[in-house]
Amino acid sequence: MSSSATNVWPALAYADWADTCDTLHLWTQVVGKVKLALSPLANHWWGVVLFVSARGLTTGAMPYRDRALQIDFDFCAHELVLHTSDAREQRIKLVPTATADFYAAVMMALRALDVDVSIWTMPVEIEGAIPFGDDRVHASYDARAVNAFWRQLVQADRVFNIFRARYLGKVSPVHFFWGSFDLAVTRFSGRPAPALTSSKAPNVGLWVMQEAYSHECSSIGFWPGNGGYGRAAFYSYVYPEPHGFGAQPVRPEGAAYNADVGQFLIDYDAVRAAPSPDDALLDFMQSTYEAAANKGGWDRKGLERLSV
Repeated sequence: MSSSATNVWPALAYADWADTCDTLHLWTQVVGKVKLALSPLANHWWGVVLFVSARGLTTGAMPYRDRALQIDFDFCAHELVLHTSDAREQRIKLVPTATADFYAAVMMALRALDVDVSIWTMPVEIEGAIPFGDDRVHASYDARAVNAFWRQLVQADRVFNIFRARYLGKVSPVHFFWGSFDLAVTRFSGRPAPALTSSKAPNVGLWVMQEAYSHECSSIGFWPGNGGYGRAAFYSYVYPEPHGFGAQPVRPEGAAYNADVGQFLIDYDAVRAAPSPDDALLDFMQSTYEAAANKGGWDRKGLERLSV
């Protein structure tokens, strides 16, 4: 492995920044819920996601009356920056501070910009969650770790977009979802899926998940190790899962089906250590998608851009 590959795909053990990861997860939910409150409903909740930017994560431009609002996590200067289309701005330093104080600072900054918005303060998809305004437990911010995590996202986002471009069918943008705190891209077969009948996600209504999974899909993503797995990893799953999906051979070496979560997984470190991390990740995405599409009877000829 070349030193350049090592530098481009940074090392970051989840155990070394777990407290910061948990805190940052909550902070992205505060910002994400502002976008949820302001943005029109889009299919599969694509309208409420964050995106990887050249300096961190961004909401992109959100409509507010006759103006636009954008909120950026700047993981280089370690600031939360709120911009409006009438050239107004508020900045909040990202430093170790209680989530309750972060939430209060965001609401104060919005008021200073004459943006009147309220959000549901209960975190979602987190066991034992504490409302934002009451949370003085989660208060960690390791700037170096956060920057390394963002640089992991930059690399994953770059390769995910290469994979996304190879599909002619309906496909999501590459997006960062603040509910589960992961980066993902999802391909669709074009067929409706059977409605979910239950949801295990804390503080998430069944109807929310039914909208997310209303159509057959193959989703690939990256998470930093939260959610119980304990290690940064790339994942791939299909809904509904066809018979035999988990038994399909996939690539590269180190990728395997995890029956506990119903997904193919490969550790981030295995991809990072490959002679070409880009090729290893693309191999994982392509082979697990093929497992989903082949076992699910997708129209691959009509859906794939084979020349790319």
